Amino acid sequence: MFQGPSSLSLDAKGRLSVPTRHRDVLLATASGQLTMTKHPHGCLMIFPRPEWEQFRERIAALPMSAQWWKRIFLGNAMDAEMDGTGRVLIAPELRQAAGISKEAVLLGMGSYFELWDKATYEAQEAQAMQAEMPDVFRDFSF
Repeated sequence: MFQGPSSLSLDAKGRLSVPTRHRDVLLATASGQLTMTKHPHGCLMIFPRPEWEQFRERIAALPMSAQWWKRIFLGNAMDAEMDGTGRVLIAPELRQAAGISKEAVLLGMGSYFELWDKATYEAQEAQAMQAEMPDVFRDFSF
């Protein structure tokens, strides 16, 4: 399970250094192989390859009425591999789609990560914190 935020800076080539606390797990469970794709909320989803394969199968099985979502998730997916120093290249097309230029936030979301432009994430998080909690939290105990 991946969890927690990490503030990161992409280098001039568009690479990010995977935080050490995630690096060893990614090497052990996915040999450092990752797949990235667009997320409908404007960030990127980064999956260890085995988790991506399960997600891909679920998306591929969706009916024709979800064809555009299949295109968004599957058609924009790109494979990447961590290098020897734990860096991974974020493809220019995906960086542009998520508006990520330099400063980013990597969020552990359980079986995958979200990669956000830092300013976009902070603005959307602040907006969410000001809004009412969704009904699914009505009976949730904190």
